[in-house]
Amino acid sequence: MDIQVNRLKDLREDKDMTQKQLAEALGYHTTTYQRWEENVHSIKLQDALNIAEYFNVSLDYLAGRTNCKNINKCR
Repeated sequence: MDIQVNRLKDLREDKDMTQKQLAEALGYHTTTYQRWEENVHSIKLQDALNIAEYFNVSLDYLAGRTNCKNINKCR
């Protein structure tokens, strides 16, 4: 799954969180999260699901298939 890393960064910054803070909140090592955001490593499906759930967005939003952020308002 190709996640739009700019969306990942935007979601994090919208919550005024550092990479370290978000990594800890999600239960990941900081380096793992940094590599995702820098597009060095791909995000596995389960990890993408965790991120989408944390931010209350759809996988389609993370993948750039929709611009609708709020999963509850897009239905």
